[in-house]
Amino acid sequence: MSNRNYNIFFHTHTVSGIVISVVLYVIFFAGSFSFFRDDIASWERGESAVISNEIQLNYDHAIKVLDTAYDLQGRKITISQTHNEKNIAARLEATKDSLATKKARESQFLYLNNTTYKTTTYVDSYNLGEFIYRLHFLAQIPYPVGYYLSGFIALFFLFAIITGVLLHWKKIISNFYVFRPKEKLKTWWTDAHTSLGMLGLPFQFVYAVTGAFFMIKLLIVAPAVQFLYQGDQDQLYKELEYTTGEYEFANKPLTKHFSINEIVAATKNNWNDFDITRVEIQNYGDANMHVLVEGEIQYNKKFTGIGKIVYKIATGEIVAKKDPYTQTTYLDSVKNILYRIHYGDYGGYGLKIISFVLGILSCFVIISGVMIWLVARDKKNVPEKKRRFNEGVVRIYLAICLSMFPVTAMSFIAAKVFYPLGQDNIYSIYFISWLLLSIFFILKKNNRFTNQACLLSGSILGFIIPIANGLTTGNWFWISFGNHQFQLFFVDVFWIVISAVTFYAGFKINCLGAEPTRY
Repeated sequence: MSNRNYNIFFHTHTVSGIVISVVLYVIFFAGSFSFFRDDIASWERGESAVISNEIQLNYDHAIKVLDTAYDLQGRKITISQTHNEKNIAARLEATKDSLATKKARESQFLYLNNTTYKTTTYVDSYNLGEFIYRLHFLAQIPYPVGYYLSGFIALFFLFAIITGVLLHWKKIISNFYVFRPKEKLKTWWTDAHTSLGMLGLPFQFVYAVTGAFFMIKLLIVAPAVQFLYQGDQDQLYKELEYTTGEYEFANKPLTKHFSINEIVAATKNNWNDFDITRVEIQNYGDANMHVLVEGEIQYNKKFTGIGKIVYKIATGEIVAKKDPYTQTTYLDSVKNILYRIHYGDYGGYGLKIISFVLGILSCFVIISGVMIWLVARDKKNVPEKKRRFNEGVVRIYLAICLSMFPVTAMSFIAAKVFYPLGQDNIYSIYFISWLLLSIFFILKKNNRFTNQACLLSGSILGFIIPIANGLTTGNWFWISFGNHQFQLFFVDVFWIVISAVTFYAGFKINCLGAEPTRY
């Protein structure tokens, strides 16, 4: 590579990395915990769900409960297994029956508990797991700003990855094995940044690509909607199979008896290792009522195997059928692979734990990149005013990033002790404490103190999390293990392990930056 190209890639890599570093750290830190979103939600509620992609529900009883409360006549009803928890998502569209009650003309999105069959709204069921999950794509920022911001951050991150690989290409293997902790500070940070960056390169590349796709895909497909579909977005979504075909409302009552449980069971029996993931009922109670039952082959049998059957209830005939073993399309594979590799939910807890570790390592790569930038500019030939500005920028970066750890641990304690917190209280506790702690560390002007204080305080709070759970619910982790409540057991032990590691690191790390008194 010529010197000119090297300098271009070097400065592009540095600038793009510095610009996105804080937001990218937030995305990776929150995203790492998001792998356990369902476990956190169940732990907060004190209940453990069956770990399965299949909907666990008595459909007939659920429909009866919903019909009593919301009047389902003429509605389109979609029941789906959104997460591995007891809450099942139920979307009720407004009825097509012009003579239906006012209640039926209002669309609803609800969660239905598959044990108690109690319904709650999204806001009522909001939990810390959902908050952290949505934080990793900045959903707390008003739509669509947060979505697009996280998408473009992922895109710039992809750019930083590519330029980083090009910079280190000639020494990419040899530099991976080099680590010189006794050399000067810039060398230490560079070795750590290069080695850990290469270790997590496939992971980071995958999440940069899929993250950008999910968050800014609307901008990507906008030209296609305009020129290929003449602005008909619904037609595009239909061809991409995000929506199903609509069946005409006959405006006549259905006289035939039906059981959704029997329809679902019949569909499941068509194929081995088939899990039901979505049930859609169109024109409920109408003579032209149709039921779509959709599912997928278990991942250990077939990675992409989407199948479905559509029934016309009045006649009992099958109007559409898709075999998951023989009719898997290229579109199915692309959509499924993008989602699965991003969520990391196809390999059980082992894959989630590995993904969590790689996510946290990516946070360290981000921090080390910022520190390389600072140390490289901490030279005598750099004006004092500019050096102080650089130090101030990094101090703010570190304060915001590192304080996420104790704030997250404290939020877990609050979510358990004061359950249910509710959406507004979760926002207040997390963001206000994050802001105050960041301001405190910025004013402290000591990066070593910031690092050690965040590690040690986060560790202590992390050790308190299973204690808080045990004292408030009596469900200590050894009891939940004995009761086969694995999600509750996992979260408690997960925090014990994290806290032990970070507590040890808090005493062993000498500094996070140059001479601490300068900062």
